[in-house]
Amino acid sequence: MHSSLIGKIEKAHRYAQERERITFSEFAVSFRGEHNSYNTGYRDGQWHCSCSFFPKWGLCSHTMALQKILGEMLPREALSAEVGAKLGLPSR
Repeated sequence: MHSSLIGKIEKAHRYAQERERITFSEFAVSFRGEHNSYNTGYRDGQWHCSCSFFPKWGLCSHTMALQKILGEMLPREALSAEVGAKLGLPSR
């Protein structure tokens, strides 16, 4: 294997452990819930989800699950302190 590629692989392993290096600005996922699949994501500083609960509350189990999974990789404004505390995420 070429030595420069070996160096890149080693760096990738290190970066994967240092998640604070990554901050999502936007993303979209298909979230398979218990009853249906939903278009869920984060864009322009706002969460969105196509489930019926989200429009009234501005959050849902799908967006909260993503907050828990992505944690420190989300921008500060994407993680509400109240939801973060309830999900057991460290405060920033």
